[in-house]
Amino acid sequence: MNSLERQKKIFIISSLVIPMALLIGFVVVPAFDLIRMSFTNWDGYSKTYDYIGIGNYFDMLKNKDLWQSLRNNAVYFFGHLLFIPVELMFAVLLTSKLRASKFYKTMVFMPYIINGVAISYAFSYFFSPINGAFDEILTLFHLEPLIRNWLSDQKIVNFVLAGVSLWRFSGYHVILFMAALQSLPQDVQEAARVDGASAWQMFKYIQIPAIMLMVDFVLFDNIRGALQVFDIPYVMTSGGPGYASSTFTLYTIDTAFKYSNFGLASTMAVAIMIMIVVIYVVQNKIIHGVVLKGGKKG
Repeated sequence: MNSLERQKKIFIISSLVIPMALLIGFVVVPAFDLIRMSFTNWDGYSKTYDYIGIGNYFDMLKNKDLWQSLRNNAVYFFGHLLFIPVELMFAVLLTSKLRASKFYKTMVFMPYIINGVAISYAFSYFFSPINGAFDEILTLFHLEPLIRNWLSDQKIVNFVLAGVSLWRFSGYHVILFMAALQSLPQDVQEAARVDGASAWQMFKYIQIPAIMLMVDFVLFDNIRGALQVFDIPYVMTSGGPGYASSTFTLYTIDTAFKYSNFGLASTMAVAIMIMIVVIYVVQNKIIHGVVLKGGKKG
């Protein structure tokens, strides 16, 4: 091995030392400690605790309120999932020669860069039953029969909160799709236009297949975000009424800090990690093993 190759290897190894140390110190070690803690009954402040085996896992599976919280997460997931085609269409429009497109891009992306707590507080006042702007708008258009207790009606509260989440994160997904669309070779698209391809044919046969990897990322981001949603329901409803708008993460945090059961909360955190990993593996198999290969496995 000559001197230049040796220096290259030394540089690469030394460049990886700090990132690997940070990864091990702040991800790997806490993850293993979380798993260890899930087998205990630690209350969060005592110096001692007992190992209780898999008792926390059985308690978690039998917890009806936790299952209710997980069903609430599904509202966020399906809301964002159904909105992905709309985000794609907005991305296509904003990448075309649209007048004032820069202004529209700014407006679409603006909600994502605003602090989530600030957004939640703003929408709490917006949907407030006392002088709330949304009820005033409905009254202005003589739609008083539609007025509801938007944040305390168990039947609609999760849809309202999911709508706020959509407003906040959809712009981020639009920007991601735009970046993917702008990376497509222009000569391919120009050739398709010359051959007489319509806008729909361009979208279906050229743009969508070419950005499927970005679609894969957005789908995973949707799954991860839906399972970990916390700030919007915490600020706007505190998970109420009852557990009607609680989410998996919100219930986990309440279990740890409100009910001082860090062992059970650790079990829930492990469960959500496993769910994210399993869903990612399944999605990866479907996208890369079936969709990107034209439906042929292997």
